[in-house]
Amino acid sequence: MGHDISRITDYLYISAWPESQHVDEILSLNIRLILSMHWQRPAVSLRQPPLELLWLPTFDTPLTPIPLSKLRRGVEASLPVIQAGKAVLSHCRYGVHRSVAMACCVLIGTGFSADEAMRLVSNSREVADPYTSYIQARIRKFEHLWQA
Repeated sequence: MGHDISRITDYLYISAWPESQHVDEILSLNIRLILSMHWQRPAVSLRQPPLELLWLPTFDTPLTPIPLSKLRRGVEASLPVIQAGKAVLSHCRYGVHRSVAMACCVLIGTGFSADEAMRLVSNSREVADPYTSYIQARIRKFEHLWQA
């Protein structure tokens, strides 16, 4: 593939920063929702129909944990897209931490446990690191809140 996109399931992908020239590839994967976890807003072309973009700006540091409200918004936006038979792309700058946390939370939203989600993402995307302490802590906290 031209762009750094990893297939996690039929309905979930993770990537590094997508550019305008990746729109056709993204659409060819049946992706209709992009969850952008980067603090910069992505290209306008990534939010043109039939693509929808949910911008959830976050920072990747142990001192600035991803707000659980943003993880919930991403999951809640993803579920109807997945139920409609379409796919979701979660991205951040490099596709290592923030996008991985969001993807794990989407998996939790579809019925996976945190452990299953982290294992699947880690096995499906070589650079993914859901086990970094502050990322794993957010995934587990989200699982706890989602199941409550």
